[in-house]
Amino acid sequence: MLIGSPKEIKGQENRVGMTPTSVRETKHHGHRVVVQAGMGAPIGFEDDAYRRAGAEIASADEIWARADMIVKVKEPQASEYKLIRPGQILFTYLHLAPDLQQTKALVESGAIAIAYETVTDDRGGLPLLTPMSEVAGRMSIQVGARCLEMTSGGRGMLLGGVPGVPAAHVVILGGGIVGTNAARMAMGLEAKVTVIDKSLRRLYDLDLQFGTMMATRFATVDAIEECVLDADLVIGAVLIPGAAAPRLVTRAMVKQMKRGSVLVDVSIDQGGCFETSRPTSHANPTYVVDDTVHYCVTNMPAAVARTATQALNNATLPFVLALADKGYARAMKDDPHLLNGLNVHRGSITYDAVAEAIGLDHVDPLKAIGTSGKSAG
Repeated sequence: MLIGSPKEIKGQENRVGMTPTSVRETKHHGHRVVVQAGMGAPIGFEDDAYRRAGAEIASADEIWARADMIVKVKEPQASEYKLIRPGQILFTYLHLAPDLQQTKALVESGAIAIAYETVTDDRGGLPLLTPMSEVAGRMSIQVGARCLEMTSGGRGMLLGGVPGVPAAHVVILGGGIVGTNAARMAMGLEAKVTVIDKSLRRLYDLDLQFGTMMATRFATVDAIEECVLDADLVIGAVLIPGAAAPRLVTRAMVKQMKRGSVLVDVSIDQGGCFETSRPTSHANPTYVVDDTVHYCVTNMPAAVARTATQALNNATLPFVLALADKGYARAMKDDPHLLNGLNVHRGSITYDAVAEAIGLDHVDPLKAIGTSGKSAG
């Protein structure tokens, strides 16, 4: 199989779909790889390193035109829609539920679109979302602490306080991978931390892990409102796989928050969990609503692109190899967790949460790939 990895064109996005290490491993499996010239240079992966690993260097247009499978990081941008070919495999983050334009474009393309964020594992986790969730969770505290500074429009608070002065109150909505990593960072900086989750089992696990260093609350409207209004920094870390994020913090709550408090919405890729959230970029990461600073960057890990790329490739490489070695249809029939990543297949939506969010018909993924015959893969 010919695997292509073009440079990301989303603003301030320097992560890459394949590192030289991934290229070498893919070549070892007997496949060909073509990457875009200069793709990894900003994070220290030079073209010569890709050549030594066995990759061919080409332009973006050539990669899209030739590759059987495209391995990326972010969802295709509008200017890339026309480059996607019928039958081409697209393996990347997609986040389709809040993005009708992209969903329709992928349906019309006739491509096979596999989303990193809906691939599962036998423990009920999301292994291709986990590394970026770890990065984003840890980053959320870094950026939140910066946003609390006066120069960013915040309250002028030091997250951990100092002797004789209270620490900031950090409220984290969601106790999953993002929330847990955010909590670890916040506690490490000696902030006061409260985690809110709807799973009593998850709250129990967090209590066992962190004990009295962290407060936990069961998610109710009352609990969310009480904690948000007391918070100096709120981290939105909720996720329903493949679906739009629930809006847990209303505009009315935001209006009542302390002047200069901060909202960091890590759920923004799935539409955001604050009613006042709207996507921002690394170039213009924040805005203010009712005297509350909002940070809603849709590709937070891009700010630490080298670390994020290496973490992501560690997770995606086994799936890239399975798709290339077996062809996508056989790989998915052999692995139901990879099958869960199939969002769009040759004109049909094959992930139920996306179909429900977009209001389009859903086709069972096994039935979809079963009709592909020998052409699949």
